[in-house]
Amino acid sequence: IGFGLLLIPAATKNIRRMWAFPSVLMLTIAMVFSVNLSIQQINGNFIYQYLWSWTVNNDFSLEFGHLIDPLTSIMPILITTVGIMVLIYSDNYMSHDRGYLRFFACMSFFNTSMLGLVTSSNLIQIYIFWELVGMCSYLLIGFWFTRPIAASACQKAFVTNRIGDFGLLLGILGFYWITGSLEFRDLFEIVTQLINNNGVNSLFITLCASFLFLGAVAKSAQFPLHIWLPDAMEGPTPISALIHAATMVAAGIFLVARLLPLFIVIPYIMNLISLIGVITVLLGATLALAQRDIKRSLAYSTMSQLGYIILALGIGSYKAALFHLITHAYSKALLFLGSGSIIHSM
Repeated sequence: IGFGLLLIPAATKNIRRMWAFPSVLMLTIAMVFSVNLSIQQINGNFIYQYLWSWTVNNDFSLEFGHLIDPLTSIMPILITTVGIMVLIYSDNYMSHDRGYLRFFACMSFFNTSMLGLVTSSNLIQIYIFWELVGMCSYLLIGFWFTRPIAASACQKAFVTNRIGDFGLLLGILGFYWITGSLEFRDLFEIVTQLINNNGVNSLFITLCASFLFLGAVAKSAQFPLHIWLPDAMEGPTPISALIHAATMVAAGIFLVARLLPLFIVIPYIMNLISLIGVITVLLGATLALAQRDIKRSLAYSTMSQLGYIILALGIGSYKAALFHLITHAYSKALLFLGSGSIIHSM
């Protein structure tokens, strides 16, 4: 019995660490599929596929499927590659933590939710995965929930994002009321026709578009809903790297990029997007200079860089925004992982 008691702690620790392998393996398989999809997209194949439809009545049905276009073909590669780096780093970083299994379960769920979000073919599907991403961020920021600071930080992030999510829901309902469709292609065509023919109240449609943008403002930590971002540093460093690089903050950017054909035809909304971007750039950079903590400084730096991306989208420079999103994601993930090593060594 004594011999068994000596071996059990070591055995359970090794078995526990085995759970990192399936997480990394599955994400690697997802990365291979993402690269394959991207190659198909480069060859000119546009993928728009329905998996199943849920018909409520003759007037309303929810259709779930995939939409793979140039925007979607880039995002899964970004999410999976950064996710793999962070998971490999986390294996050793979190090895002595009691919540090791919970950590990997939440991280895998986070990556899955984000992959579902970027391949969504309609607004309601985006909203479902949007909420799942928000829930995962709540669980991960408050990972060390016994610490009062971490518990209050995850609540702050959750409540701030609920404001944006409520705006997003109002925007989705508003556009469904105007167009009768939640599919992106139908939505863009119908709204363009209505605006060209003066078939809709311009103030109402601008308000609906502003509500949609409010969701992106909260998720991508833009002014004035940026307050949750520095407090999100209370979670473990790998979570900070993932939230700030490829998942949470990229979701808002993706939403604006996906709905850009809609925003371009609606009056004044592009000016609003540009203005919010400019304010966030200046505010984030100024606040970053005043920080003493390395992770909080990087958090405000992220906020400033996201302001640049939103500004690029606001002036219609779609390719420049995506290029900056990708380069920033990898560099910021490495900066956060590097800061984790520095914190551990001090």
